[in-house]
Amino acid sequence: MTLESTGTARITPDAASLQQMAEDHLWMHFTRQSTVADGVPIIVKGDGHHIWDAAGRRYFDGLSGLFVVNAGHGRRRLAEAAARQASELAFFPIWSYAHPAAIELADRLASYAPGDLNRVFFSTGGGEAVETAFKLAKYYFKLQGKPTKHKVISRSVAYHGTPQGALAITGIPAMKAMFEPVTPGGFRVPNTNFYRAGDMGAPTDDEEAFGVWAADRIEEMIQFEGPETVAAVFLEPVQNSGGCFPPPPGYFRRVREICDRYDVLLVSDEVICAFGRIGHMFACDAYGYVPDMITCAKGMTSGYSPIGATIVSDRLYEPFATGQTTFAHGYTFGGHPVSAAVALENLDIFEEERLNERVRENSPLLRTELEKLRDLPLVGDVRGDGYFFGIELVKDKTTRETFDDDESERLLRGFLSKALFAAGLYCRADDRGDPVIQLAPPLTTGPAEFAEIEQILRAVLTDAERVL
Repeated sequence: MTLESTGTARITPDAASLQQMAEDHLWMHFTRQSTVADGVPIIVKGDGHHIWDAAGRRYFDGLSGLFVVNAGHGRRRLAEAAARQASELAFFPIWSYAHPAAIELADRLASYAPGDLNRVFFSTGGGEAVETAFKLAKYYFKLQGKPTKHKVISRSVAYHGTPQGALAITGIPAMKAMFEPVTPGGFRVPNTNFYRAGDMGAPTDDEEAFGVWAADRIEEMIQFEGPETVAAVFLEPVQNSGGCFPPPPGYFRRVREICDRYDVLLVSDEVICAFGRIGHMFACDAYGYVPDMITCAKGMTSGYSPIGATIVSDRLYEPFATGQTTFAHGYTFGGHPVSAAVALENLDIFEEERLNERVRENSPLLRTELEKLRDLPLVGDVRGDGYFFGIELVKDKTTRETFDDDESERLLRGFLSKALFAAGLYCRADDRGDPVIQLAPPLTTGPAEFAEIEQILRAVLTDAERVL
């Protein structure tokens, strides 16, 4: 028997009512709730690379929502794929049972992944994917008779998620202090911010030498803690937090050698970088390394439905392939049939429209537009790869002096975030490291859109000079 109801169309409250409801009841994420009383932007529509607020104003989505809407807003075929799947099978868990959408998506992801990464464990987001990888790394070594290998290494200022395990891997002390004690076992090494190499005591005149130096700090940490205690190294291909740190040439080759030498797993955290952000389905392909695990989420569905995954090598899966050993871990909505169906349709779009190739072709043009901003006194560095760039802001270009906390507060939250949005550009002004503006436009954008972004940034950053 099929249960159906025609129902009635739900009427969305007007803007004033929505603002009041938000003030009364909505607890927003990573947001100072005190700002809600002043009114928050309410986004009601998206189409292509634009979004609209409740007042009808249009903005350029220069961050793809949150590094998510890679195929662009308003893709009706993705909504229709969700509706088709929901009408056939809206939900069923993959706990001892399976359904076609999850099976097909696992097969598809394995076909894209490098090397022998053939096993896919689904979750509902990036933090859960990282949590899965952390737990699996520890359990795997217990099964290998190496129970003391439980520590994990990540980079300074790196963000890997907010669950208790993932938070231990996240390298931002201010995000952890309020929740301490967090899961033990997380250790930090320098990141690959070549612009700040001198501050780390690293080589400043040779990027490849800097990359080797940064990778060698991982080996140094493994040796210091004891190889018999270290399970995994978690690295983003391009580190997000701190403002888009690409890997120097040879960096990941050296990291892979180090991990192999000490029997340490290499986890490529591609929650942001996968699915076209760097011009490949998986960014590790762009930088020539094969990890032991890949964590991914965001762009898999272009945000049209939540999903995450941890893709695992045959070596790590082998202890679970036979006998009674079980990975006692999972999520109710992991591999959700609607999300999996949307992901399959989204990946079809990627292939039909050659979005990865588009990013590789156009990334140099995006870089060229953003590099023009170097003539502004505030702009210290422009860095990134693919459709993923950061602009570091400085007080003094010659000395590279950064802003103190109060100055950063006035610059970013007091002026830039609001001014950029008012000028029609949604992006991210961030100071989890040194102050940066982050950009990650939808993969469907091109040269005309890059020029528009540069013009808005130029106007607002020029105004920022006058308010400092």
